[in-house]
This record gives sequence, structure tokens and C-alpha cells, in this order.
Amino acid sequence: MKALRRLAYSTLGLAYALIVFGAIVRISGSGMGCGDHWPRCFGRWFPSLDQPTVVIEWTHRLIAAITVAMVALLVLVAFSKRGEPGVSGPRGVLRAALLAAALVVLQALLGMVTVRMGNTAWATVAHLLNGALLLAALAATVLRAGGLGGRIAVGSTAARTRAARGSAAAAAIALVTVLFGGLTAKIPGANTACQGFPLCRGSLLPALPAQHVQFTHRILAFLLFFHVLGLMIGFARRREAPAVLALVRVAFVLICLQLVIAAGMVEMHLPPAMRSLHEADGIAIWLTLFTLAWVSRFSNASAPGRAAT
Repeated sequence: MKALRRLAYSTLGLAYALIVFGAIVRISGSGMGCGDHWPRCFGRWFPSLDQPTVVIEWTHRLIAAITVAMVALLVLVAFSKRGEPGVSGPRGVLRAALLAAALVVLQALLGMVTVRMGNTAWATVAHLLNGALLLAALAATVLRAGGLGGRIAVGSTAARTRAARGSAAAAAIALVTVLFGGLTAKIPGANTACQGFPLCRGSLLPALPAQHVQFTHRILAFLLFFHVLGLMIGFARRREAPAVLALVRVAFVLICLQLVIAAGMVEMHLPPAMRSLHEADGIAIWLTLFTLAWVSRFSNASAPGRAAT
């Protein structure tokens, strides 16, 4: 299982890099860097890398191809070890790896659709959503292999505890916030519609449609901040499992960092490096809260005498 867990970790890390690099493609305006050709770039597998947009888009496609190969390898290794405990069955590694394989294929197809549609806002957001779900499937693979705190599930049964419900809500809010961030970045004028932070041009009630998108993204971010703060305080009082406490604290630190990045990004008039960092941290928050939601379902097993509620 150790070798399988290491492979799952490596694949998750590569998929995270793929999603983050996808944001760099969008932020740098390189989405059509290879024209409307897919999967080749201007009709060639190895194009002339004489333009920055071509380099960025082609590199993104290269990382995507390596990610597909890694996910395929993960499935093959899991299948070869299906006789080992914890690999096959409803809660086994193999099923999570198969789900990741299906999602990585869909991600490639959505990438093609996005290019063919000229990188429209909704196609880009659909691509981002599937990428987030791919990360979740790979995180589940790691968890089922015993990584990221997944050992808490050994010999225990999942339960809908208060911790599990609150963590699931946090993960859902994080995902919607990430998607609104992608929408804000793609709708013309939305990313620059709200100068100043945290208010939108000093107003609590923005007037323009582009401002509504941007301000909704901010409202969701602050809702997530207060929700996770409440979870962290509640988990500490109830003495949740160490893995649960560690994850919620990491998530809260990442959210605080995200607010600082967002404020700096707006005040510095959206420099590309800050926008890329904002996207990377947002994806990390989603990944951490998904992991928390998964682990917290088994937290009752690590707290003797506390009944599931």
C-alpha cells in the first residue's frame, strides 16, 4: 500500500500543478495560444516556441498529457494490487482511482471544448469545476490509501456527525467561491469592477452586473472565513480527532492568507503574479476542506464516549 500511496500523492501533486497552470493560461491570455487546434498546437505536436502565449499553452497541454498518463498508471497499479486489503471494494483505492481516470478524460475533452468555443466564460468555468472534482477524486484516492489523515478511517464507520456536516458545508462554499473566482476572471470587466477592498468602490450595494459577480465572490469568501473560524473553535472545544483539528487549522490559515492576497491584488491593480497566487491558494483551500470533510466523517471513532449526532 505504501507504493500505491506514494504514487497517488505524486499524481495529486501533478494534477494540482495542472489546475494552477490552467489559471496561468487564463490570466496571461494564452488560452488561444495554439489557435483553435486541439490536441495539437497549430497543427503540430511540437510547435515553434517563439511566442510566450504558445509556450504557456503548449506547456499546459504537456502537463495535462503527463497527468493523464499518471492517472492511468495509478489505475493500473491499483488494479494489480486489488487483492490487498483496502484496495478493492466500495471504500477501496481502486474505485477512487477509476473515478479520477474518468474525470481526467472528461477534463481533456472539456479542454478541447473550451478551445473550440474560444475560451468563453461558461466553458472555462466548467473546465475549472471538473478540475476541482478531479483533485477531489485524487485526494480521495490518497485518503483511501492512508495518506492525508486517511488512516483515521481504518476499522471505523463513516457517520454524519456535526463535524462532518459542518466540514461538508465548508467544502461546498469553498468550491462555489472558487468557481465564482473563475467566472470573475472571465466575464469582461468583472475582475476590475470593484476597486478597493473589502467593499466594492466603497459601496455595500454595487450597481453594475460585473460588480455583482465580483462582490458575490467576496461575500462567499468572507462567509467561508467565518464558517471555518466557527468550525475551528467548535472542533477545539469538542476535542475532535487530531487529524481533524490539524486540517481545519491549515484551512483557516490558507483562508487568512487568501484574504491578504486578495486585498494586495486589488490595491496593486491585479498584477498577474498575484492573480496566479490567488488562484493557487484558492484551489489549495478547496483541496484542504474536501480532505477535512472526508476525514471528519470518521472523527467519532477517535473520540471514545462521544456519540454521533
